Amino acid sequence: MQAAVELSAIPTVAAQLGRVGSRFLEAISVYRGDITRLAVDAIVNAADTAVLGGGGVDGAIHRAAGPGLLAECRGLGGCATGQAKLTAGYGLPARHVIHAVGPVGEQPELLASAYRASLNVARDAGLRSVAFPCISTGVFGYPPDAAASVAVNTVRAWLDANPAAVDRVVFCVFNDRSARIYASLLLHSPQN
Repeated sequence: MQAAVELSAIPTVAAQLGRVGSRFLEAISVYRGDITRLAVDAIVNAADTAVLGGGGVDGAIHRAAGPGLLAECRGLGGCATGQAKLTAGYGLPARHVIHAVGPVGEQPELLASAYRASLNVARDAGLRSVAFPCISTGVFGYPPDAAASVAVNTVRAWLDANPAAVDRVVFCVFNDRSARIYASLLLHSPQN
């Protein structure tokens, strides 16, 4: 098993840019790597409605967490698209997993709902740090550029409305293309 990546090792966008005073950029990080290695309060699982594991991020999280996660997920009764549910993290460095179900195809409101629902679950559970994968961009077929725009705008609006709810949100990306998409959205936004 690879070593956990501590949140303190992942710089915020504000720190990378030297921009003090932007609450949003001080709360946001982009990390390229394996979400199952992140030692945060919760990682978000890009789940399907059954939340019983599968391919992509969902399968990787279930494999890394071990059989306890699947056992707990069996008791959840599934999860509707645009919603999220909380479980323990089991064998993961993250204490919890938030299972969020994004839409199949390009449906911005349902994707935004999955991000908001995840952040609401984190807030309600008192979790201070959350790492998101690129929800719905794999086999669910959401175009990565459009999905990233929804993710960034939704998280920004949620943090503005809930300024003391969480300390850190990490966008965990798996490849260079996604890292460039998020960097461009975060660095060139007129609101920063």
